[in-house]
Amino acid sequence: METRASLKGVRLSPRKARLVARNIVGMDASKALDILQFTPQKAAGIIRQVLYSAVSNSANNTSIDADNLVVKEIIVNEGPSWKRFLPRAQGRATQIIKRTSHITVILAEN
Repeated sequence: METRASLKGVRLSPRKARLVARNIVGMDASKALDILQFTPQKAAGIIRQVLYSAVSNSANNTSIDADNLVVKEIIVNEGPSWKRFLPRAQGRATQIIKRTSHITVILAEN
């Protein structure tokens, strides 16, 4: 049995989010929440919220005990990018791309 939770359009680069997500795949959900709580990156707090939501979904929707859950997969896809311009010398402009992410956490029974 699998449960999932997702967050779309979060203002975080997918590359930076994948660095944090890679550390907790395959762990117990409770241990992964503890590790994310003390990880200093911005992505850790966001992924922790999505993971907590997935644990709550499993408890409410499928009546699976939270102690038996394992992080099966974390998918971090690229969302729409914000395009901004920065003025440069001699009347030119440089494009700045502010990236966003779609994060999905999938939990499975142990």
